Amino acid sequence: MSLKPLLRGGLAAGLVALAVSACSAPAEPRSAGATPAKASGPAVLPAPTGAHPVGATMLHLTDDSRPDPWVQERKARELMVTVWYPARERSGRPVPYMSAKESELVLKGKRVTGSPYDLLSRTRTHAFADAAPAGRDGSLPLVVLSPGFTMPRSTLTTLAEDLASHGYVVAGVDHTYENYATTFPGGRVADCVACDADSDFGFGTRVTGIRAADVSFVLDRLTGDGPAWKGSSLIDPSKIAMAGQSMGGAGAVAAMVKDSRVRAGIDMDGTTYARIPKGGLARPMLFLGSAGHKPGGRDISWDRDWKLLTGWKRWLVLPGGDHQSFTDVPLLAGALGMELPGSLTAARSAELTRTYVRAFLDLHLRAEPQPLLERPSPRHPEVTHCAPAAKTCA
Repeated sequence: MSLKPLLRGGLAAGLVALAVSACSAPAEPRSAGATPAKASGPAVLPAPTGAHPVGATMLHLTDDSRPDPWVQERKARELMVTVWYPARERSGRPVPYMSAKESELVLKGKRVTGSPYDLLSRTRTHAFADAAPAGRDGSLPLVVLSPGFTMPRSTLTTLAEDLASHGYVVAGVDHTYENYATTFPGGRVADCVACDADSDFGFGTRVTGIRAADVSFVLDRLTGDGPAWKGSSLIDPSKIAMAGQSMGGAGAVAAMVKDSRVRAGIDMDGTTYARIPKGGLARPMLFLGSAGHKPGGRDISWDRDWKLLTGWKRWLVLPGGDHQSFTDVPLLAGALGMELPGSLTAARSAELTRTYVRAFLDLHLRAEPQPLLERPSPRHPEVTHCAPAAKTCA
């Protein structure tokens, strides 16, 4: 799917573009004549639910072993990574959601009008910048988060902060030149070079391969010799998982195929592109999707790859959800005067995403039983468990 048709036509096109990321099963679009909601001012993200305060730090990582795959003149691949983690105390300044310039470029790229361009930069978060990390050496699991195509890593902040409050180290990766704005130290901003290639043949396979390489490099820098983060000694390198939304979910599958250090993966509503070996992939995988990812639905990639997943696996669908229900976008919609498709409220979308992602991680990285993943839950009736062979969800 090309981004170009999604980026035309003012606010209405902006709504559709935020609701549908490239290279994933599309949500039902709103009509061009739909009336936007009234903007409500800067958004406040829901507070984390765990016992730990949350710290966050930004890392600028440079991989000298490869040129940038999108801008060949750059002889090294540079990445910006936010690390969220349990902190000793709530102290220091709150972490900004994104810079004013990043907010401007994201809203302009999505053709969202009618709101101040710096509005997203005023979103309130719950992490404290560079707070002292808490934990014993080698005690904390690591989760890598990868956002959808064109979307910055900050759009997974609500999930990241919650996981950190429950004792996870979380590394959110901006895949440079694949979103509208990545800011490097000194103020240099990388824009979306890849957006000009999104209709090329094999684009999804190319992007997921790049993302898998990015993730392996990030793991090297967080768990290898001379780690880039001061709290890296807290990470248990045998307990690493990856989750992503849209193209980021596809990237999670690709990273698992490429790097055995990624012990478990979650694909949140992303069409998959990586070629799983014929012998199968035996590590745990969770497919967590919206209505477009029902078995036998419009996107056949999950049906195809399900057969090659030979380990623990679950396929869950939120029929009332939207493609962006697994991100911060619904929480930001009110601030932008937007109405997104789907019947779930923004708060409920965030709660369900946090609950099911953490249950999967607690099961596979902490060996804590999770009945929630075994059968439908009366407390979470919006989530259906799917039987791919029967092409049913209940």
